[in-house]
Order: sequence, then structure tokens, then C-alpha cells
Amino acid sequence: MKLYELMGVSPGITALIGGGGKTSLMYHLARELPGTVICCTTTKIWPPTDLPVISAEEDTVLSDALQRYRVICAGTSAEQGKLTAPKLPLTILASLADFVLVEADGSAGRPMKAHAPYEPVLPPERRQTILVIGAEGFGKPISQAAHRPQLYARLAKTDPDTPLTPEQAAAVIEEEKWHDMVFVNQVEGPERLRAAQRLAEFLSCPVAGGSLQQKTWQILGPEKTRIR
Repeated sequence: MKLYELMGVSPGITALIGGGGKTSLMYHLARELPGTVICCTTTKIWPPTDLPVISAEEDTVLSDALQRYRVICAGTSAEQGKLTAPKLPLTILASLADFVLVEADGSAGRPMKAHAPYEPVLPPERRQTILVIGAEGFGKPISQAAHRPQLYARLAKTDPDTPLTPEQAAAVIEEEKWHDMVFVNQVEGPERLRAAQRLAEFLSCPVAGGSLQQKTWQILGPEKTRIR
């Protein structure tokens, strides 16, 4: 089964938040999805190396690019070679493409994240919000595993130097409740799989997990978290 089917990604706007591989997940889903797809951000991302990047303000330019390439990245050039939000509103993008995938968060390369009051930058028109976390963060001190570690530790009711457990990660996720579902990336090897399954036991939402690098994924946790 393809990952977008496992996750139940539907036409319209899907937001990706958290850490542990949001950008990789966005581009992976974009190539899997049927129909036309626009990738973009409400924050800042590195541009793809193998997709056309369109920065035009005219919707006809994006429409023509979608007809030619099927999958494109829309954005505005920013400092350090990154892209920021496209010039056209997301509602316009959604009228041009079957799917719009939006990276709506930043995590400074960390597998876990706690959100400041102004984060994530979620589009109100979204149909789904997928929270991504990286299994490599389990067992590491929160100070190393999480972006905004002081806040993360406070939400987990522990100390930033404490090794992160699945139970603590689940507590943070449940406290914030920004998501509709969770994808645990970097599930490579039996130890990380056990940690990801343990996480799913403490969550009240659908949970999938796997490795984008190895191109393997599955439903995690009990039947109550099975993705329809």
C-alpha cells in the first residue's frame, strides 16, 4: 500500500507539522499522489532538487506548470537559498491542483518539537494535519531530541536532561493536540519499532510509522488507531 493511502490523504490542503522528516514526507507524498500536486510552505523550506519551483504570481503560470509537470513546488525566494510562502493564497492553489501539501512548521532539524504560541503556522483551509516525529529521538536527552527543549520538557513534566520515553512524547502530543494523525518516521530496527508502537498505545489518534529512507511503513498501535 502506498503511504498516502495508509494516511488517508484526501484532495485539498494537507498540513505537515512537527519534526523528523516533514520535508521528505511532503515530497514523497507528492510523487505518490494521483493527479496534480503543489508543494509549498507557510514558513521556510529547502527547495526540492528534482521538482520545478514556480514563484510566479499569475495563477495561469502555475496551471500551465501543473499540466506540464503534474507536481510542482510553489514559493518565494528567501535568504540562504530557502523558499517561503507562495505569492498566491492557498485557496487559489487549491483551486488549481488536486492536492496542496503545506509544510507548516520548523524544527531546526530535531526529531521532536514543542510549539511556541505562534506555531505552527497552519492554514485555516486545511483538510488534514499530520504531525511527524522522528524515532531517532527516543532515548536521547530531551535537550538533544527536541526543538524548544525547555518547553518540551515542561509539557512532558520532566527535565530537559531526561532521556525521552514514548510515554513522555505521547504526553506532549496529547497536550498540544495540533494534529489529526501522527506519522513516526525513522522507524528502523526492532528497538525503534517497539518505541513507536509504545507511543501509539498512549495516543488517541490514528498513528502510522515507518522509514521514508527505507520506504517501509505500517499502521501502529491497537485497532482503535487504525487509519480508515
